[in-house]
Amino acid sequence: MPAGNPAGNSASVRTRRIREFARDVLGFPEFRPGQEAAMQSVVAGTDTLAVLPSGAGKTAIYQVAGQLLDGPVVVVSPLIALQRDQVERLAEIEDRAGRAAQLNSSMSAGDQREVLDALGEGTVRFVFLAPEQLTKPEVVDAVREARPALFVVDEAHCVSAWGHDFRPDYLRLGGVIEQLGHPTVLALTATAAPPVRAEIVERLEMREARVVVAGFDRPEIRLEVDQYADAYGKQQGVLDRVLAEIGDGRGPGIVYSATRKGTEEIAEQLADRGLRVRPYHAGRNKTEREDTQRAWMDDELDVVVATTAFGMGIDKPGTRFVVHAEPADSVDSYYQEIGRAGRDGQPALAVLVYRQEDLGLRRFFAAGSPAEEVLQQVAGLVQAAAAAGIEDGVDVKDLREETGRAATPLARDLNLLEQVSAVVLDEDGAAYPAKDAPPPEEAAAAARELAEHHERVDQSRVEMMRGYAETTECRRQFLLGYFGEQLDEPCGNCDNCSAGTAQERPAPAEHDTPFPVETPVEHSEWGPGVVMRVEDDRLVVLFDEVGYKTLGIAAVTENNLLKARTPA
Repeated sequence: MPAGNPAGNSASVRTRRIREFARDVLGFPEFRPGQEAAMQSVVAGTDTLAVLPSGAGKTAIYQVAGQLLDGPVVVVSPLIALQRDQVERLAEIEDRAGRAAQLNSSMSAGDQREVLDALGEGTVRFVFLAPEQLTKPEVVDAVREARPALFVVDEAHCVSAWGHDFRPDYLRLGGVIEQLGHPTVLALTATAAPPVRAEIVERLEMREARVVVAGFDRPEIRLEVDQYADAYGKQQGVLDRVLAEIGDGRGPGIVYSATRKGTEEIAEQLADRGLRVRPYHAGRNKTEREDTQRAWMDDELDVVVATTAFGMGIDKPGTRFVVHAEPADSVDSYYQEIGRAGRDGQPALAVLVYRQEDLGLRRFFAAGSPAEEVLQQVAGLVQAAAAAGIEDGVDVKDLREETGRAATPLARDLNLLEQVSAVVLDEDGAAYPAKDAPPPEEAAAAARELAEHHERVDQSRVEMMRGYAETTECRRQFLLGYFGEQLDEPCGNCDNCSAGTAQERPAPAEHDTPFPVETPVEHSEWGPGVVMRVEDDRLVVLFDEVGYKTLGIAAVTENNLLKARTPA
């Protein structure tokens, strides 16, 4: 940043101002790991990726840094509820931090225009919007004229195809950042393995980015898995576990179920046993969901039983437990979901109630690439409409009628076609041909290949979830190792450590390990990958094409299965 940095022209001055604002305005007694380093980087004008665990105060980074920069702050956030929550928090300190506003599809055109005008006039300092808003040229133009000082991408793992919550809308953000004149970029996420971090930096076109990683460990959360051989026993096990926690005063808590039907059934059974409980899933109407979330935040419920729809932005620091009635779809998702417990730093519990057969449901969800002819039909209809002079694009509802595809599969088809640069989707649910789009046949072949790749990776993630559930070693070592972080000794706060099955095994010295963590490698069959975890006799590699694989070190060395490679 040139001379005249509004945050101060020296690191010492910037440090003092950061600490003063955090203490006097936000009431911070002290910083959590990674917070101050990320703030320092941002106010110095450096593009920054901050990977901090759930509950570690990622939003404070832009609240503080944004206050010390000369210009508005644009925050891209994927959920309206999440945006609303942040606007309300900033409203509490508006007189000292500046006014915050939302910009989303639930607002009238007049209200949206009013927010953009206020941004340009400088009366709004923070504006929160979904990535879809930035598909609108008039929004991009208005934001550019406001000369933002900071562009924040929350839940930044959504930009990565490796991320567990990939969203095609995030792919456009790199181009938008350039259209805005490349203000300082801050990307935030709670869960990003090394390959995901690299892709975030690349996709967002970050320049000389500093990556701040605070570590994934949440030592206050006890990790346990309850094993059951049959469905009835497992069902009772979920109820017994929740009742025990609430009965002993260790509530409130969240129960995650893989299906909407499961949330309804578990909630009904818990209610029959006297608990204050509600189900939460995308099939319930908006008013019901909002009232459930309000009741949860206002301490009116002992338990919410939910699908992953009860996810981002659910920040209740006193949540004491998270129980999974089925395995999550990946260790990434599991880590994110259990991270909603214990955000106040007090002891909390994460329990996976596990029956091996339940993995079949996750494998089913991970399987099923669309047929190439279906993809070709969808791409062809979009291109045909444009050729016929239809300027407003093809409404997704019309595509559903024309193709006979249900909403969810069609959304997946369109997302795949968008990723291979065949179509573009706008905020209003219309599809257009992308600029220089390939012919429908080529687009369909590329989208099918991409879908098969995603399926292989997703299936490998399910297998890693199985590994977590069935390991007899320290569960925290397994969990952290998945993200490429080594824990030198068993944690002492998981069921395997308590049972004495987690053996203390010294981590191999780096010079004794042919492939240390984060080493780029090449496999003769599976191609390039990155070493994620090293144990005394095996290593876990995340391969670009096939996802996670566990390899015996002896077999690797004896058969020369891996070669170190120079990263691209």
